[in-house]
Amino acid sequence: MSSELRRVMFREGFLLPLSVASRSAAGKTGSWRTRRPVIVYDKCKSCLLCWLYCPESSIRRVDVNGLELPVIDYEYCKGCGICSNVCPSRAIILVDEV
Repeated sequence: MSSELRRVMFREGFLLPLSVASRSAAGKTGSWRTRRPVIVYDKCKSCLLCWLYCPESSIRRVDVNGLELPVIDYEYCKGCGICSNVCPSRAIILVDEV
């Protein structure tokens, strides 16, 4: 499919097929992570930008009463903080590992 056709389809509201993210190509996180993200659900607007931008696919979408909420899988999260940086409502904070 040409890039021009993709632009037209996107502009006209057609959904383009996306590949399914695989779980963390780097594998499980060891004990080296120094900070981890924590979601403050009272602030979360369920925009799922954190899920979209997580480079390790360690954020999953979970349906709670018809609302999709992000949930972090700490076995794969590397603590990079990208999710916290892209969150428009500042609902994800980074805390020190203990």
